[in-house]
Amino acid sequence: MKSNKKPDKNTDDILKHPDRLFSYFKKEYMPLLAVTVSGIIYNIGLAAGPYLEGKLAQRLYDIIEKRAVFSQMVSLALIYILVILIVQGARCIKRFYVRRFANNTSLTMRRMLYNNLVHKSKNELESESTGSLMTKAIADVDACAEGMRKFTTEVFDTGIALGAYFVMMLRFDWQLALLSCMFIPAAYIIAGRMKTLVCRYNNDYKKCCGELTDVTMERVSGALTYRISGQEADRNSDYEEHLKKYEKTAVMANIWENTLTPVYNIISMTGVVFILYFGGKNVLSTGHRVWDIAAFTAFLSCFAKMALKSSKAAKLFNSVQKASVSFKRIRPLMKAYENSDTHLPNESVSCTELEVRDLAFKYDNDNYIFSGLSFTAHPGDIIGVAGPVACGKSTFGRTFLCEMPYEGSIKIDSRELSDLSDYQRNSTVSYLGHQPELMSDTIEENICADGRKSADKYLKAVCLDKDIAGMPDGIQTETGYGGLRLSGGQQDRLALARTLYSKRKIMILDDPFSAVDIKTQEEIMSNIREMLADCIVIIISHRVSLFSSFDKVIWMEDGKAFTGTHSEILSCQEHYAQIFMAQKAGGEDEKQ
Repeated sequence: MKSNKKPDKNTDDILKHPDRLFSYFKKEYMPLLAVTVSGIIYNIGLAAGPYLEGKLAQRLYDIIEKRAVFSQMVSLALIYILVILIVQGARCIKRFYVRRFANNTSLTMRRMLYNNLVHKSKNELESESTGSLMTKAIADVDACAEGMRKFTTEVFDTGIALGAYFVMMLRFDWQLALLSCMFIPAAYIIAGRMKTLVCRYNNDYKKCCGELTDVTMERVSGALTYRISGQEADRNSDYEEHLKKYEKTAVMANIWENTLTPVYNIISMTGVVFILYFGGKNVLSTGHRVWDIAAFTAFLSCFAKMALKSSKAAKLFNSVQKASVSFKRIRPLMKAYENSDTHLPNESVSCTELEVRDLAFKYDNDNYIFSGLSFTAHPGDIIGVAGPVACGKSTFGRTFLCEMPYEGSIKIDSRELSDLSDYQRNSTVSYLGHQPELMSDTIEENICADGRKSADKYLKAVCLDKDIAGMPDGIQTETGYGGLRLSGGQQDRLALARTLYSKRKIMILDDPFSAVDIKTQEEIMSNIREMLADCIVIIISHRVSLFSSFDKVIWMEDGKAFTGTHSEILSCQEHYAQIFMAQKAGGEDEKQ
């Protein structure tokens, strides 16, 4: 059951601007608010640590010198423990909500990416390799969410903490604070200069990752073919080359991302030399300040923690740069889609008449694949489409999917098909291609994934029920990847059963009888006629012997389309007549 709850304003913003990173921060404002409050408490509280550590060191020295008693040390230690508990408690809250923000963002990005992928045409999806798409959908989304998480974390754990430590250092000796900290910006500058290299090697790594996924899938799917044809050794060698290339790019990406951290640490910690020298003078009362042990310890501790934080900030630059590479890769796929699940239009389309006028199709500047196709159909009509190989039969069927612009007109009750929303078009037109795409699941799930109706009726309609009954697991038999565990004919009939299950007002069946015998074909056709009696059915097939009982016939040849009854096409199209008579004679012989 679909919820009637309207999406909130921030979800709307994501749906409108999924290609903007700020939209994802805006959507998760509540977790980020909790991160902000706890992050401020935690990072300001961090500065109290060095201060109290200095006091503890001084108190210990005073006890040794007999200027203080042990009970005073205990009281100060309890205060220190209490402050640490408060600070670490705030840290736990901050980390929890930062992780929640990252998880929610990753989930939202995946939903947007998936939403756009499933609404892309097959041609668009095939223009990009499967490996690249998988890398974008998994690794790149993870990298984006992780980069956003680290950025959110370090805004507080580095930004506010650095400020708190620096203010504490200024309080003790502003001159020494400026002198010792002057090397920290150098680490930032070097990290910024490394941006180009980090991005370049990371981009190379992502590309190799996609290529390796492609090769792996191709290697697995064609393993048997390569073994039989004697190409297995060559394919193994090619696969090893891709592995080496992947390993090389992964190593280079990791080197530039991770091994520079020690360099940042060394640069940031250089200022400790000045603290030891001038701070020591302050303790000995020969410098420009008078320090006790507490001041020296607090100052040194603040600097050490500040330098460590600054090196993490430099490393953060690399993580953000890595995330930016990933977001650039997925950004073209992060587009607003008006008919997402939260905005499904409720309006349906009736279909009392299908009117096709002067329909034509061509790819870009090529010649017309077909042209001049006109006919009218009503519920209950069955239309047969035939013609020589590569005459445009399947292309005609796919024009109803509106994957590419067509010329002419396809109107459903006076409404142009291309003007309908995807939801309206998908709820009106059902298309069965001649290459069925089966899920790697059970036979039952392939037919009725929604579970609203039983699959038995539809298996019987396509004469697949007896085949299924003979399988050990029956309807729960796993089909394997792409239906690999079924024969070609079983795959075709399973896909047809699924199409009949999801009945629409216009049913387009492309070559549904290619792998069945004449007797089975006639039985299935009889069942189709009964089950789709209230639909407009367009059957694309080479078996024109069926067409004598159809309401209309479309013959396509040499870029032209001829429409009429079976008798009319039989009398004016010699090629059609020859095929029909040959198939009819062959069918009669088979029955005998």
